[in-house]
Amino acid sequence: MENRRLVMIPGPTPVVRSIQAQMGRDTVAFGDPAFVKDFRNTLDSLKDLFGKCEEVFVIAGTGTLGMEAAVANTTKAGDNILIVSNGFFGDRFIDICERKGLHVDILQAEWGLAVTPEEIDKKLSEKHYAAVTVTHVDTATGTCAPAAEIGKVLAKYPDTMYILDGVCATGGIEENLETMNIDILFTGSQKAFGVAPGLTMLWASKAAMERRKSLGTIPEYYCDFEKWLPVMHDTSKYFATPAVNMVWALQESVRIIREEGIDARYARHIKNGRAMQTAFEALGFKVLADRSCRAVTLSNVIYPDGVNDAQFRAILAEEGVMVGGGLGPYAGKMFRMGHMGNIDIHDMVSAIAAVERAMFRSGMKVELGKGVGALMAELLK
Repeated sequence: MENRRLVMIPGPTPVVRSIQAQMGRDTVAFGDPAFVKDFRNTLDSLKDLFGKCEEVFVIAGTGTLGMEAAVANTTKAGDNILIVSNGFFGDRFIDICERKGLHVDILQAEWGLAVTPEEIDKKLSEKHYAAVTVTHVDTATGTCAPAAEIGKVLAKYPDTMYILDGVCATGGIEENLETMNIDILFTGSQKAFGVAPGLTMLWASKAAMERRKSLGTIPEYYCDFEKWLPVMHDTSKYFATPAVNMVWALQESVRIIREEGIDARYARHIKNGRAMQTAFEALGFKVLADRSCRAVTLSNVIYPDGVNDAQFRAILAEEGVMVGGGLGPYAGKMFRMGHMGNIDIHDMVSAIAAVERAMFRSGMKVELGKGVGALMAELLK
């Protein structure tokens, strides 16, 4: 009998039954009074989830839409922008910003390390930047930027927008617009929120909304805040068709988050992430990200010498676990496993056990049970 597939890539993450049920409801018109009420409730529940913000947007799209919306609504052609990149997805901002005609400066860290607040401070002191983009967790490297410390630096430069890409962090690693001086935070539904792909969620500060107003008409259309504000204020209004079933799924996800408690959710991700990484290291793998900046929402695991990446991941899939491949210079050299959102101890034990079986079948040296034992020892502390 074929094993059930457990999706443990860095997103989409496993979707629990109660969220699946919402996605499977009979679709209604977006003007249906019950849906209008549910959409309103979802927006209200999201608005204060990560500290005080001025506006929250829920739009059909992916995390890349959030990246473009953040830049489009806070900058204009000719502005200076500083891109802080810790990997592949931080670099994605470069193309977005150059296409907009911005003057781009880049601070790039070696893969596995993170740009420091001191480096950012030095760069900001050299000239005025309209905005700074920071990827909180880069899924290509598994590094976690020091978002709070960077926020303290940005507080010294109030005319510079702090844009935080939370795609692989929001809902799993602490973020707070108010205390961290974040102007725009965005994420996708398929990561730590544990919903299927399809929605971009974006939070904007008062300063960010004032910046958008100061820009007048912008060349972008679909991601223009001004187009969506009437809908976000009155969910019975129309600009573009909302993803009805996805909004219901998001509403259930937020209910789960609030029931768990946001601080408890952060603590769970830390405990789970560190336990998974301990298990990988016990099995002889190396985690790419340095301990000083290692994310807890995923692990980017480097193979021992001589392992065939495609073969290993194919066998791991046969054993019931799907993982992501390495990107950029680590393509073929590592796999990426997500452990965020609504996964539980059964998912983690199954995933590590499957890795052990795949190692055995691949001819790798493995002491069966060692990874699972290390995982359990950490989880039961």
